[in-house]
Amino acid sequence: MATEVHLPDRHASRAVLSIAGSDPSGGAGIQADLKTFTAIGVYGGAAITCLTAQNSLGVASYLPVAPEFVTRQIHLVLADLPVSHIKTGMLGTDEIAEAMAGALHDFSGEIICDPVLTASDGHDLFQKTGGNPGLQALLNRATVLTPNLPELTSLTGQRPETPEEAVAAATTLLARYPKLRAIALTGGHLQEQAGEVEDFLILRHAAGPKTLSSRHTRIITQNTHGTGCTFASALAAYHLLLGNYQEAFFKAVAFMDIVLRQSATLALGKGKGPLAHHLFRNKA
Repeated sequence: MATEVHLPDRHASRAVLSIAGSDPSGGAGIQADLKTFTAIGVYGGAAITCLTAQNSLGVASYLPVAPEFVTRQIHLVLADLPVSHIKTGMLGTDEIAEAMAGALHDFSGEIICDPVLTASDGHDLFQKTGGNPGLQALLNRATVLTPNLPELTSLTGQRPETPEEAVAAATTLLARYPKLRAIALTGGHLQEQAGEVEDFLILRHAAGPKTLSSRHTRIITQNTHGTGCTFASALAAYHLLLGNYQEAFFKAVAFMDIVLRQSATLALGKGKGPLAHHLFRNKA
């Protein structure tokens, strides 16, 4: 009997490049990004910015990669693979951020920036310098930002306490960074005692910013290691497949719901456990 062969669609010839730190426990960083890309069905490459010593209990320390070596990784991948989307995560130092901004100067695709500045355990993941010119240069290249509430506070200097204040603070970033087309603000840290979570998508429009939101049940689970990395990667992957920020946002929110639910009973790690990316195919 002849075997039926399914030819790949046009999206199979495009790739996402994650530029981020490495998590040896596999829950966050590059490892979470690649698992997310694979679960959703897009090809992912990886350029390493930092090595970390961490597990589900937290980050013990990290070792930044030389900025010129980060640049070399990026250049070689972009010269070879058909990368249409780049997702950035942990930067480590402002010098690395500056090197990344320089390497991406002529990149014409989507740059989805997850502003990873502090770990969930409070460990600082970014060595700040006066004014952070490298970070600012990278944010000026970004087309999408995916901050949570603490990251939004770091970027804006504001301390929003309500969803309305958070959306208003995020909207100021559209004026600050002209290349931004969308901001996906995750609401898990807003009103943490509420039974629902509301995530927001703020789109740039000629007539003024347009805000959409997704309300969903808060999933009570200890297994949340790498949720920020995973959401940003899911948004990048779905945008590659769909080409639409709105559709990609709602798909990424739904993906997170499924993965969090499937991870809730997982018994991996002694702290904040990882997400069950590997089980998503069973519910996709």
